[in-house]
Amino acid sequence: MIFVDGLPFPTDSSQERGALVTLLEHPKLVAASNSFEAMQEVKLSASKEYALQGRWVYVFQREFATVDPALIDMFIFPSLHVKFIGTDEATTCVGLVIRNQRNGMTSVAHMDSTKVVDIGLAQMLSLVVDKNFDDDLDVHLIGGFEDVLPKQANGSTRSETQAKGDGYSFPLCTKIIETLRKRKEKFHIQTLFVLGHNTKRDSQGNAYPVFNGFLVKTSTGFVIPASFDRTTRCPDEIVRSIRISASHEDPTWKGKLLETYDTQNDRFVIAPCSWTFWQVHVALTLQDLSDEEILLQCSTSPSAEGPEFVDNLRRQWDYLIKQPRWNLTFPTRHPRVFEWTADGSWKRCLFSPQDSWNEDGGSNFFSDDLDLPDE
Repeated sequence: MIFVDGLPFPTDSSQERGALVTLLEHPKLVAASNSFEAMQEVKLSASKEYALQGRWVYVFQREFATVDPALIDMFIFPSLHVKFIGTDEATTCVGLVIRNQRNGMTSVAHMDSTKVVDIGLAQMLSLVVDKNFDDDLDVHLIGGFEDVLPKQANGSTRSETQAKGDGYSFPLCTKIIETLRKRKEKFHIQTLFVLGHNTKRDSQGNAYPVFNGFLVKTSTGFVIPASFDRTTRCPDEIVRSIRISASHEDPTWKGKLLETYDTQNDRFVIAPCSWTFWQVHVALTLQDLSDEEILLQCSTSPSAEGPEFVDNLRRQWDYLIKQPRWNLTFPTRHPRVFEWTADGSWKRCLFSPQDSWNEDGGSNFFSDDLDLPDE
């Protein structure tokens, strides 16, 4: 069930034009998009001189993570606890935030396919709502720029089919909105910075996202545009990146978001994912391509990718070529566990069979103090 500006969103609005299109034109959400676009993007880098006042959880593509701000008060040194959660590199993907107004529990997912929306939302909500349908949930959707020109026929922004002509962003945004509408929970849409709202064009008419990432302050739910560099996507950046493509062929993750972050214990538990020798063969083949060819073959939006896109892929392929057997990365299919140390570094821990990991979600945190508004 969707609410906008405190009011239920009409259930019959999709009959003529589509719920997503109607929401994109809602005055409250248009104003919210304009306000979000006017914000200055925060650029996160480990090289910047930040006081050790908080950390963040970084969510890779097809991952999700849930953070509990109440845990901050339980720590002797609360500055070492997670205060922020975010993601970036969402071009045709969509970053989704769900935050419980009652207790501040905040879950962020980086949705990259309509196939992970149904189960993915259930994964996110498993820790956020505690099976209480009366809770009011704030929702933010950011990403998914307009990767194809909108059609004007019949007053629609796209054809009704999800063919290639629809691009990638529109079907994904539509699926998320329709799934939220069908569920029993009360979703209050606060930000819908997608498609036309998140699109800018150059002099040749090429489209680019205005922002492809964001950061959430867990104590208040405040959301601000953000971008991360390689040093802030720790720990286990390469392995977590490999899981994005490997999960497509691992039946364990069919229709699911990748689990990464242990909410209650504030640590990373990188759930195992297997890859095949075929994927190693593909890595060997793609590694010989030029940067331009890699962009064309490996991206849904080649002209909109960031400067690290190709280099990140080459680093992943190097790892696969040197480590073709997935069970050397995940021995006995156990997760890779990382804990944060007081000196600001990561410590790889041995996984104990008594540890619980398969009910938690995914992410990464890094030391930093960000001066974000309270609301």
